[in-house]
Amino acid sequence: MNAVPSEHPFRVALERVYVWELPVRLVHWLLFFSIVILAATGYYIGNPFFSGQLVMARVREVHLYTSIVFTLCVLVRIYWAFAGNRYARWSELIPVSVRRVRSLWNSLLFYTFLRREPDEYAGHNGLAGLTYAIIFGVYFVMIATGLALYQVYAPVGSPLHGFAFLIPFFGGLQIARLIHHIGMWVILLFMVVHLYFVVLYSTVERMGIFDSMLSGFKFVPHKTSDKP
Repeated sequence: MNAVPSEHPFRVALERVYVWELPVRLVHWLLFFSIVILAATGYYIGNPFFSGQLVMARVREVHLYTSIVFTLCVLVRIYWAFAGNRYARWSELIPVSVRRVRSLWNSLLFYTFLRREPDEYAGHNGLAGLTYAIIFGVYFVMIATGLALYQVYAPVGSPLHGFAFLIPFFGGLQIARLIHHIGMWVILLFMVVHLYFVVLYSTVERMGIFDSMLSGFKFVPHKTSDKP
C-alpha cells in the first residue's frame, strides 16, 4: 500500500490498511442500535409512563425482537473472533502475550495522561481489546438475565421456558432484574467512555478510527500495520 502524507504528531507518513471486515462493522452498528432500543424499551418496561396494556405489550414485543438481534450479533462476533482476520481475533482482545500486555500498560498510561505517545496498533490496543472482552462478558450476563426474566411473560409452550433454570441461578427474579438493570447502565457508561476514547484517538492520532467502522480502513504508521 502507498504511504500518504500525514500530520500525525509522531510519524511523518501513514498507510491505509484494511482492518475491520464487513461482519465486524455490521455487528458493531447493529449492537449500537439494538443497545439504544433495548435501553429505551427496558427503561419503559421498568418505569412505564403511558397507560394502557397495549402500549406495554408493544414495547415488550420490540424489546424481545431487538434482544434476539442483540444476541445473534454477540454470537456472530464471538464466532468471528476465531474466523476473522488477525485484528478481530480473540488474542487481540484477551492479553495472552507479552506484546498485548505491554500494549495494555502503555495504553493505560496514555489514557491517564502519563504517557505522551499513544500505543500504535492497527486494530485494538491492549486496553481497548481487554475492555471489549469484559463488555462482552456483560453482554452474556444481560442475555442470561433477560432469558430468566422472560419466563414471567413467555407464552405457554414457548421454547424459551427451557431457560427457567436460570432463575434460581441468579437468586430469583428480583435479583435477576436488579442485575439486568445495573448491566444496562454499565453498557451505557461503556458507550459514553468508548465515544470519548474514539474522539481522543481520532484527534491525537488522525487514524480515521470513526471512519474505519464505516469503510473498514485505518491510516496507520507503516511499521504498525506490519505487526503480527
